[in-house]
Amino acid sequence: MTDLFSIAGKTALVTGGSRGIGRMIAGGFVEAGAKVYVSSRRADACEAVAAELSEVGVCTALPADLSTESGCRELAEELTRREDRLDVLVNNAGNTWGAPLEEFDDAAWDRVLSLNVKGVFHTTKFLLPLLDAAATDDDPARVVNIGSIDGIHVPMLETYSYAASKAAVHQLTRHLARKLAPRITVNAIAPGPFESKMMAATLEAFGAQIVAGAPMKRIGRPDDMAGAAIYLASRAGAYLTGVILPVDGGIATVG
Repeated sequence: MTDLFSIAGKTALVTGGSRGIGRMIAGGFVEAGAKVYVSSRRADACEAVAAELSEVGVCTALPADLSTESGCRELAEELTRREDRLDVLVNNAGNTWGAPLEEFDDAAWDRVLSLNVKGVFHTTKFLLPLLDAAATDDDPARVVNIGSIDGIHVPMLETYSYAASKAAVHQLTRHLARKLAPRITVNAIAPGPFESKMMAATLEAFGAQIVAGAPMKRIGRPDDMAGAAIYLASRAGAYLTGVILPVDGGIATVG
């Protein structure tokens, strides 16, 4: 029981790790003793977060644009040059888009679906050899996809492609879980409201309303997100696969 929730010594990659949910997970992993690679499209932001987290533990920047299949392949190839196994992959990189229905065009769909759905699929696909190399019968490798409660219930804002993309991530998680078991587990976290750049406009406009309507009467904290990800990555989560775990203070139960 003493190491049931330990991820010390594991190697993890967190995409979109320079801010928001990804930064929360990357920070939690580093503090828990994992060796962490953070990836994001902006090299400067990626390097800054890696430098900050390196003061606590082991963290390395791997900038990449995961909105294309070639970008996903390049990230996997770069990581393969550095590591011979990967214990945990967190697919967090994502985009959102909001616009009135009448103005929602192809760009609003292509930009979001390319990163939020295809990026998750291709990144996982190209990293399968490293994940399989880390897997054992007692301790499978882990893929943790970041979905959203907006893929479970209908969001307040007109973010049609984002909500659809996160519902797709949830179903893709189940599909991959069935395919990759028993060597690799695939689960998804569906976050509710957390402080992040992506959520800033929503919280500014509806923050008080969201808190009032949430069963837990608050928005998420970094340790809430880190704790859920550590659970799924640790031995405690080794028997879970295909699970969509809302981390939302109960919001998905009331709307």
